[in-house]
Amino acid sequence: MTKHLADKRAAATGARVQAFLRIARSGRETFHKPREAAGPGRLQQFLRIARGHRV
Repeated sequence: MTKHLADKRAAATGARVQAFLRIARSGRETFHKPREAAGPGRLQQFLRIARGHRV
């Protein structure tokens, strides 16, 4: 009995690892976008949640 077609694939060239490293070495702006500072209203919401108050 011969191997299944999926078991006969060629050896990996490392292209996926190379692509991952290229993205990882690039700037963080790809995934991490800067945000403006939280305003007073947003700060009040954070504090309300931290204190356990529900709406």
